[in-house]
Amino acid sequence: MGRKPGEKSGTGIYHVMLRGVNRQDIFEDEEDYAVFKKQLHRVVFYKDESGKSQPPRCVIYAYCLMTNHVHLLIRETEEEISIVVKRITVSYALYYNNKYQHVGHLFQNRFRSETVNDDA
Repeated sequence: MGRKPGEKSGTGIYHVMLRGVNRQDIFEDEEDYAVFKKQLHRVVFYKDESGKSQPPRCVIYAYCLMTNHVHLLIRETEEEISIVVKRITVSYALYYNNKYQHVGHLFQNRFRSETVNDDA
């Protein structure tokens, strides 16, 4: 049985939550936090193969990086939220797995998200 599609936000804004598999730490040291933040920047502001800057893929309003999980407040622009989160998680997991000789999943299940449709 497949999962049901996520609810679409009327504003395009989502509160996204990512957690380490088995609630394990996903940040071991300060460098890991810095690399994750760099990945966030790369997802938003990217360049094509010729080096030309492209329109932002999304807007990241806020983030909170904890040792074993992450909260992001993201607005979709050029790409759907699932594609944006995939870009973030895959790139960071590749870094983490290489650095710590880890094999397998870093993040638990699919990301969780809640729609943000008003200031409340």
